[in-house]
Amino acid sequence: MAAKDLKVFIRKRSILYSTIYFPLIVSVGLPILVYFLGARNGGFTARLSILLPAFSFLFILIAVILPTYIASYSIVGEKVEKSLEPLLATPITDSELLLGKSIAAFLPPMIAVYIGSVIFMVLMDLFTHQALNYLYFPNWNIGLILLLVAPLSAILSIEANVVISSRATDVRSAQLQGALAVIPFGAIYLASEIGILTLNTSALLIISAVVFVVAVALFFISTRTFRREEILTKWT
Repeated sequence: MAAKDLKVFIRKRSILYSTIYFPLIVSVGLPILVYFLGARNGGFTARLSILLPAFSFLFILIAVILPTYIASYSIVGEKVEKSLEPLLATPITDSELLLGKSIAAFLPPMIAVYIGSVIFMVLMDLFTHQALNYLYFPNWNIGLILLLVAPLSAILSIEANVVISSRATDVRSAQLQGALAVIPFGAIYLASEIGILTLNTSALLIISAVVFVVAVALFFISTRTFRREEILTKWT
């Protein structure tokens, strides 16, 4: 199931390009922005202590946004293209079906996040080392983001999109509704950007705990929401 969806993902150029270029723009663009804003300027150095943790949090946003496109298409897109019904008619259980589709929606975004984060850390260290007099990355915060918060956030996004896609009949509307999962994370990013919230280890652990609880709740909701009989008979 996961292998099948991954092949479809590769064929869908818009989804493939978004998965590649979005993290690349962030991982390369932000270090260049910091460089031109004046990472070597003494007045800008103090600002880096706020900007760098906030910029690191963007990889959580990527982990939330990218699965939206894959997970939405995985269910609604197959329904529209008449390829979901034959699959639902097989002996595969709902749990196995959802697990396969979740794996396919999880792996590409997380691989993109990890590759992008490595590029980001290398370039950011290159452009800020002279101003800070030390290598900012890697550190505990980025470690928590990449190994804990980002994967949990991707899972939350996937579960939310499974719930939405189980009821939606149009890919675009499913993606737009699924994008609502980004709003809380975007609010956290803005709060950190303007200095209201400090994204330290404690804050990231609290965010992880909240995301975990929500993801578990959405898992149970998604398994109850996804009814193959209703999809087969009532979707139009």
